Amino acid sequence: MSDAPRESAIPPQVIGPDGSPVHGSAAPGGDVEPQQRGTALGDLVEQPAKVMRIGGMIRQLLEEVKAAPLDDASRVRLREIHRQSVKELEDGLAPELVAELQRLSLPFEDEAPSDAELRIAQAQLVGWLEGLFHGIQAALYAQQVQAQAQFQNMRLALPQSNGTEGDQSTDSSQSAPTGGMYL
Repeated sequence: MSDAPRESAIPPQVIGPDGSPVHGSAAPGGDVEPQQRGTALGDLVEQPAKVMRIGGMIRQLLEEVKAAPLDDASRVRLREIHRQSVKELEDGLAPELVAELQRLSLPFEDEAPSDAELRIAQAQLVGWLEGLFHGIQAALYAQQVQAQAQFQNMRLALPQSNGTEGDQSTDSSQSAPTGGMYL
């Protein structure tokens, strides 16, 4: 039989152990596939548990800032907590995310920022972290879909069992036992 239909099929994509596509395999035209993603998902957030803890703490601080008026000492303290939180987040993120975080979180100009400045800074940080988490979830979902497609392509590439041709009778007494793959 001819393999012509298989030649026109889209070649399966190989997924590495970290869930990202393995690059450098030859495409049907002989060209090397371009890298589709700049960085693997695991490389973007080096310490996910730490980032999640800091995100939860910042969210709680935002609720506290919204709930009660703050005096000068508490505003200075929140300013330091915000600065330290950003520094700790930078330790758990990839360089490109650190650069993005630094561009977005500007330092406070006053020693004791106003309640409004603190709320805006905390809300901005919480929003950025939520966007980061949603991006991670979307990337994980895309990897899962890609792995399922790869698995389906592998299943389709398996050889068919010997008993697929002939009479397709539904009566089990008329059908002879067929050979097949044993697992």
